[in-house]
Amino acid sequence: MRQQWLGQGHGEYQEIFNEKDFFAKVKTSDRVVCHFYRENWPCKVMDKHLLVLTKQHLETKFLKINAEKSPFLTERLKIFMLPTLALVKKGKVEDYVVGFDELGGTDDFSTEDLEDRLAKSGVIYGAEGRVARPVASQSKRSVRQGTSSYSGDNSDDEE
Repeated sequence: MRQQWLGQGHGEYQEIFNEKDFFAKVKTSDRVVCHFYRENWPCKVMDKHLLVLTKQHLETKFLKINAEKSPFLTERLKIFMLPTLALVKKGKVEDYVVGFDELGGTDDFSTEDLEDRLAKSGVIYGAEGRVARPVASQSKRSVRQGTSSYSGDNSDDEE
């Protein structure tokens, strides 16, 4: 399967430039994550995390498309906030990750947080059977930090 996935463009974070390419690409893979973006800081944060996950999850094709240059597709898929990830399974958009709300509400979320969210939707392998990481011992790969470390801030734990 690994060779087949690589042959289909998995393992590369590919930019697509028109709506026709979107439909062609999602038909060739069972699982696709498509980042609808524009050139701004939040979308660049999402890009950095997706670049990491692209290499780790060959079972899924990772794409990005400029939402401002794809108005028909953006409207058809009801994309209203950027960044938005369209999670596609077997050619059909099954779920969305809209902004950072599900990832802690800030741009300092970890790659593992995004990975867990994508796994819950079934668009990547990973979360099934895995024990949830306790926050205090959680190793975060933050875009800002660049390496594995934990800040020790537990302020998000208490509501």
